[in-house]
Amino acid sequence: MPITRRWSIARQLFVLQVLVVTTLVAIGTAGAVRLAQEDTEQAAIDQVIGIAYAVANSPTVVDALHEPDPSAILQPYTESVRLATNTTFIVVMARDRTRFTHTSPELIGRPFIGSIDDALHGGTVVEKSVGTLGESVRTVVPVTERGAVVALVSVGITTHALNQKLLSRTPAVAVPTALALLIAAAGSWLLSRRLRRQTHGLGPAEMTRMYEYHDAVLHSVREGLVVADRAGRVTLVNDEGRRLLGLTDDSLDMPPEVSELLAAKTTVADEPVLAGDRVLVANQRVIRSEGQTVGTVLTLRDHTELRTLTGELDSVRGLTEALRSQAHEAANRLHTVLTMVELGRTEEALQLATAELAVAQQLTDQVVGAVSEPALAALLLGKSAQAAERGAQLVIDEDSRLGDTTPLPSRDLITVVGNLVDNALEAVAGTGPPRVVTVLVREADGEVLVRVGDTGPGLPEGAFTRGWSTKARGRGLGLALVKQVSDRHGGSIGVTAGPGGGALITVRLPLPAVVP
Repeated sequence: MPITRRWSIARQLFVLQVLVVTTLVAIGTAGAVRLAQEDTEQAAIDQVIGIAYAVANSPTVVDALHEPDPSAILQPYTESVRLATNTTFIVVMARDRTRFTHTSPELIGRPFIGSIDDALHGGTVVEKSVGTLGESVRTVVPVTERGAVVALVSVGITTHALNQKLLSRTPAVAVPTALALLIAAAGSWLLSRRLRRQTHGLGPAEMTRMYEYHDAVLHSVREGLVVADRAGRVTLVNDEGRRLLGLTDDSLDMPPEVSELLAAKTTVADEPVLAGDRVLVANQRVIRSEGQTVGTVLTLRDHTELRTLTGELDSVRGLTEALRSQAHEAANRLHTVLTMVELGRTEEALQLATAELAVAQQLTDQVVGAVSEPALAALLLGKSAQAAERGAQLVIDEDSRLGDTTPLPSRDLITVVGNLVDNALEAVAGTGPPRVVTVLVREADGEVLVRVGDTGPGLPEGAFTRGWSTKARGRGLGLALVKQVSDRHGGSIGVTAGPGGGALITVRLPLPAVVP
């Protein structure tokens, strides 16, 4: 069954405009014609009245009435006046309606057809009636002598003649009317063409269905969607976008990093941004139409859990590599000890094994003695092994003190300490020895103090913004996540130069009040 395509909005608008304009022009033209007709009739009435009184007051007419045959004098006279004034007929009649003159000579002597009562009493008769020559506009006026009405004069113009005169004025009305219709049709066509281009030729029903489909898709898709206009103002945020950005139903206040991304109006792919407690991956596309930017579309995916798992995986991978290296080193040393025992040098073998055990135990005792929080202690032991694998030394400050009952979440402590240590290890990786990273974690005066220093090149301004990293690609989120945790707890971050060069980062996290 063939599908009938409905008219597009552009075509419907074009047809509607043409109909409206045509109707208005037709109404205006009809009104103009009606006014012209009335003006023509009024002008004809004024004309015949003036001619009638001129004939009635003519001495020739009064004198001819005393002659035995008035028609012999009046007929040539009235015909000359009629032709000169371009009227249809001029009739001079007696009081009893008997015609003395007429355009058709055979009607002379016959009674006049029409109203004469007012004229018999000295008045003027004006009427439109049907006579021997057809429908006409006529007047009847009295011919007086010494104050008495002695005869009557009727002058008329047929409506056919009036219509001919009106038709002669048709171009004056038809030309502007046709020009108005032409201009209106051209304007409507240009407007409909532009509208067709803007609506892609879609009809109202198609656009309604498209809007409904798009609205359903926008609100059901599991990615955040933000649409901004050419000025950077947000015009649409879907349900998932509001959830990821923490927006209320009537709010469109974007987080600072999202606002900066929208204001930049650049195409980005897989750009990490921070929005509250979430790590989002943003993709932005600039919308252009006919070479001009009309807006931007930003999609957001939640990578908070993925980033957390990735960080944990990196830590586990680093610890695994460190354990592998340590296992390899331990195997070498164990092989050395066994060889020394076989050579009969038992005392030297025992001293070597005891020294290695003492070093490992000393580090463990130092970390566990300073930090009782199990997750953070395990993190520092793993980072120590990771630092040794990279040829660096992780030093736990002797003033470190942190119990296992701190009210701060372990996850936040691991985020702050882990990212600061990772960044410090990255900083010292490209420097010469000694490569030292120092860590201080202390709970005192209602706050947790975390201080990490290194012997690297130091931190530039803006290191705690999104995307800065000591890595070559510059797409890190570690320091930005540290700042995020600090802001969430109302803390502060300070960056100074270390005593031996490099950076010294101090993070202060106030402890929440304990409700008794």
